[in-house]
Amino acid sequence: MADEKNLGREVTGWTAPPRPDGLTLNGRFVSLEPLDAAKHAADLFRAFDGHDELWDYMPVGPFASSSSFHRWMRDATAQNDPYFFAIRDVQRGKWVGFCSLLRISPEAGSIEVGFITFSPELQRTPAATETMFLLMQWAFKAGYRRYEWKCNALNLASRRAAQRLGFSYEGVFRQHMVVKGRNRDTAWFAVIDSEWPALKEAFGVWLNPANFDRDGRQKERLADLTALVRVASDPALRR
Repeated sequence: MADEKNLGREVTGWTAPPRPDGLTLNGRFVSLEPLDAAKHAADLFRAFDGHDELWDYMPVGPFASSSSFHRWMRDATAQNDPYFFAIRDVQRGKWVGFCSLLRISPEAGSIEVGFITFSPELQRTPAATETMFLLMQWAFKAGYRRYEWKCNALNLASRRAAQRLGFSYEGVFRQHMVVKGRNRDTAWFAVIDSEWPALKEAFGVWLNPANFDRDGRQKERLADLTALVRVASDPALRR
């Protein structure tokens, strides 16, 4: 008898998840709401002003004026993909960054986090990590099967952040784009739904107040906790 064809695992009991339209998220350190130029552009321009390096690997920026930033944000948020969020530092009551969910494909159960623009005061803080956790948690709770992270392959800081957050390395797409007149090879990372329960536990351990000493120093590193879940590590980070 001829061997049966292997056509892939059948997906049963799954329905396409919703889009993130109108989504707000609240955590202990941050709250996220849909980005709005009239409400957020002026404050975010001040938070980013003087830090042109934030735009090095972005397809836009840096912005010479608040008005040009406002225009870009107004046009960007008129689309529904990427879908942008403003990030508010709850303790200080300040808008400190923005990010987006993009390449939103409910029919495939796939969604990507990107356009992550954190002001210096948000970078390397529990609030920054909680921002990423809240979005990932929403995606898997909503029913997405795959949560992606892509970045310029030269952006080692972004590749390091992806790995720390538990994304598994999937390779580099060569000559993937031309951005600001320059070649971009793109590094790909992803988390899938079967990995989420263990990653959620790792985030819970790291974000727990007991994981920080009186000076705010972490006791356990998130990268060590998520390493137990990742199926592939980024070879560029071993050098």
